[in-house]
Amino acid sequence: MAVAPPPLCPAPDPAPRRPRHAIPQGATDCHCHLFEDPARYPLGTERSYTPPLCSARDYLALMAALGLERTVQVNASAYGHDNAVTLDFIRQLGLHRARGVAGLAPDASAADIRRLHDGGIRGVRLSTMVKGYGGFELLAPMAARVQPFGWHLQVHVDNARELADREALLMDLPVPVVFDHLGGARGEDGVDSPGFRALLRLLAARDDRWVKVSSWYRRSRSGPPAFTDMRPLAQAVVAARPDRVVWGSNWPHPVWHGPMPNDGDLLDRLCEWVADPAGLERILVSNPARLYGFD
Repeated sequence: MAVAPPPLCPAPDPAPRRPRHAIPQGATDCHCHLFEDPARYPLGTERSYTPPLCSARDYLALMAALGLERTVQVNASAYGHDNAVTLDFIRQLGLHRARGVAGLAPDASAADIRRLHDGGIRGVRLSTMVKGYGGFELLAPMAARVQPFGWHLQVHVDNARELADREALLMDLPVPVVFDHLGGARGEDGVDSPGFRALLRLLAARDDRWVKVSSWYRRSRSGPPAFTDMRPLAQAVVAARPDRVVWGSNWPHPVWHGPMPNDGDLLDRLCEWVADPAGLERILVSNPARLYGFD
């Protein structure tokens, strides 16, 4: 019997608007994905979703609309451990403007990792939410594999409770760790939930623990346009570690079937939540430069 393909994701808003707020020079999108022609870049057979075509040309138009100058491409789980689409885009844009985070096979050799590093990859993503990367069972072995290259682990969870359950392991990993999407925190749980408190402890205790303020639209109960329940969470991580927070658009918003956000609106939310120009410059420019190695 034929197996149905994973569900198709909706396309992003085709007309991102310019943010109303001023964006600092060198602003960086630290979390986004590309989905090119599958005839050239085949999708993985073990995947959680089927993406629409969202090409390099589309993403460059988004960067221009938002006023972004640098990008960190997260190789999507739909490609598994094939990082060709990310490497090709980094090569197109240049290392002065682009870096990447890979999906990495558990048996990848040092030569494999060196090739990815030379191509601009600076981390590896693990997920308990989507197929294609591998999950928490790979935290320790993957850390040992990428440590010689100075890479970080990017951790993607469905709920911040998972951080509390593995706090000791996440605290002890000998490589930098970047927590996706506010560590999976949900607006309805609030800043005092066990998972979010674990995230704050990890950020406070280690100078190489980072968090992305991103994808809050999918974890908000109050919803658009203000996402008021997510504001305290974003502001709490910024207050705790302003030097360890970065932002990402999460374009083109894969695996999201709710109201599709406009990326200009999302960037405006960040600017409203971080009203201090110096704080916004850290999150959009200097913190990403430090984490990903931009000049």
